[in-house]
Amino acid sequence: MPPRRTEKQTATRLTADDWTLAALDAIGRGGLAAVAVEPLAARLGATKGSFYWHFANRDALIEAALKRWETDHTDAVIAMVEIETDPLARLRLLIGMVMESTAGQEADSIELAMLATAGHPHVAPVLARVTERRIAYTAGLFLALGLSRVEAERRALLAVSAYLGHAQLAHAAPQVVPGNAAQRRAYVDRIIELLTAP
Repeated sequence: MPPRRTEKQTATRLTADDWTLAALDAIGRGGLAAVAVEPLAARLGATKGSFYWHFANRDALIEAALKRWETDHTDAVIAMVEIETDPLARLRLLIGMVMESTAGQEADSIELAMLATAGHPHVAPVLARVTERRIAYTAGLFLALGLSRVEAERRALLAVSAYLGHAQLAHAAPQVVPGNAAQRRAYVDRIIELLTAP
């Protein structure tokens, strides 16, 4: 007969990251209300003890999930864009990536859930910080293209607004946004053309 697993051994089978990713998936499927310990434990094939091994409470899990979202959906995107050396190529890559993230089954349901709960005390500061970072980074790209600071900030705000509006449209009425990859590329080209016009 195999030895019984101790609570500590069972709890360490899953990492905090496993729980955080499961919480993000739950947020994408049903918003913050879907982040509940028992259903997540069942989905992960774990016990509540495993959860409490890593997190003090549900709020701590939500905070970790929101931090992970910030890292994956802003910091990581900026790092990928920074690989490009040319400011216009960076802008094209950024806009292409974020518009592509709203397409089809890959639509960023987590982003939409975050926007839907923008007033929540856990979400509000993260969403504000992410939005400010995105606008500031995009403004830096326009500055590098030779625009004045005021104009760079205006166009960055337009670019981020276009992304958020596109994400909402792709979710609510997917038939009205460009459907295939070629159409999306042409759409991104037109956005770049408009945003960089003199």
